[in-house]
Amino acid sequence: MNKFLRSVLLATLIGATAGAEVPADYVQSVEQWRAGRLERLTRADGWLALIGRHPLEIGVWSVGSAPGNAIRLAAGPAQLGTITRTGDNTITFALADGVEAAIDGTSERTAPLLHSRDAKPTYVRAGTINFYILEQGGRFFLRVRDSESARRKNFAGLDNYPVDPKWRIEAAWVPFETPRQLPITNVVGLTQDAACPGKAVFTLNGRTHELLPLQDAPGDDLFFILTDTTAGEETYEASRFLYASPPQDGKVILDFNRLYNPPCAFTPFTTCPLPPKENVLPIAVKAGEKKYRGPQP
Repeated sequence: MNKFLRSVLLATLIGATAGAEVPADYVQSVEQWRAGRLERLTRADGWLALIGRHPLEIGVWSVGSAPGNAIRLAAGPAQLGTITRTGDNTITFALADGVEAAIDGTSERTAPLLHSRDAKPTYVRAGTINFYILEQGGRFFLRVRDSESARRKNFAGLDNYPVDPKWRIEAAWVPFETPRQLPITNVVGLTQDAACPGKAVFTLNGRTHELLPLQDAPGDDLFFILTDTTAGEETYEASRFLYASPPQDGKVILDFNRLYNPPCAFTPFTTCPLPPKENVLPIAVKAGEKKYRGPQP
């Protein structure tokens, strides 16, 4: 690196520190964001409503809550219907005779189920339960929700660290010439590459740290999967998530007061990504959401 580029980067990093000027209504805005986070988590179709994630192989499978069903649901009609997956991954569902249910809100008794990779997956609904087809890494699953699930009804609430403006950090944005493919492994061991457009570099208490984000498309928000030395004691042991607005003028705001737990902190029916090794911070980030105090998944 030549002297000019080194001096530019050094000047950028000097400005990338905690304690950057914050908006006058900052604390209120974070509290409002946390209230929205709580509402999204606890709504009838939120993560707490999940009651099942059932593998779907090629073949014809009975679905319902009664013993003897090939795919036994934790709630819902005893005999809900029959699901068929063909070799070309066409999936159809046929409702059982006499069952009160609907496929995508229609009166059809047999219909194809669009996969969750599509913009609008097909939902099968019966009373308080619903399911749709989830595709992950070439495998297919029935993801089942129940608005009356025990996890939702017995939710213990969220704990957060007090909002502290010092954790709103202005970091230097160092873009990569071309986005890197960052291997991301989830809690069940499946690894997939994801696009990483650059890195956020910041200083805290005299030490420099870097975080690598994921980004679906140019201009989208940056998504950070990270952990720190509070993990396992004060915060969720696997990871916490953070979104940041796209960089502007070579800067990106890392608002650690908005760190939040992944769905896996609340339910066993999700497959959350784990942080890349670069995002394991050797510091205690006492900001954002704490470990869930209710029943563990």
